[in-house]
Amino acid sequence: MAEPVTEQPDPPSYPPKTPPPPKKPVSPPRPDTADGRVAGPGPVVRTARRGVGMRNRRGVNWSLESVPWAASIAKRKVAAQLGQWGYRPDRTLIDTVVGLLVTAAVADSGRRISVHVSDQDRQACILALSHQAGLAPGHAPDGDDVLHQITAVPGVTGCGTDTGPDGRRIWAVVSL
Repeated sequence: MAEPVTEQPDPPSYPPKTPPPPKKPVSPPRPDTADGRVAGPGPVVRTARRGVGMRNRRGVNWSLESVPWAASIAKRKVAAQLGQWGYRPDRTLIDTVVGLLVTAAVADSGRRISVHVSDQDRQACILALSHQAGLAPGHAPDGDDVLHQITAVPGVTGCGTDTGPDGRRIWAVVSL
């Protein structure tokens, strides 16, 4: 007579599936301190606005020492760059506008300034940024501020200014 066959479990043909490792929990945001700094490594200060940025157009910038003769350096650099881009702007217009912008940035008494130039649709945007923190927003109370002087220059299509933690930005758009 035949003996009964005892069934034994078959060994698995593949290794058993191991559970995935636990995911790292999301860390909570760092608490703010009383002086506006974020707690953690290094002095990080939150700013309400982004720095100068451009998209879909060509642009250049220069960082200059904040000295009275920085305006003449910036005038030469801006005129040369516009010439490289194929524009033949009125040199008097460029010298006047760049001179007013850079002189206003130097007057903020920072250690350095930066000049930014971009072009689009036969117009150039020239921007001067004074890297002096802690400036009060606004203009001169007597109304004789740099924006009135810039808008009086023929060929200027727009101008503006704003003040933030990284200094004052003042800009003008000129037709080329």
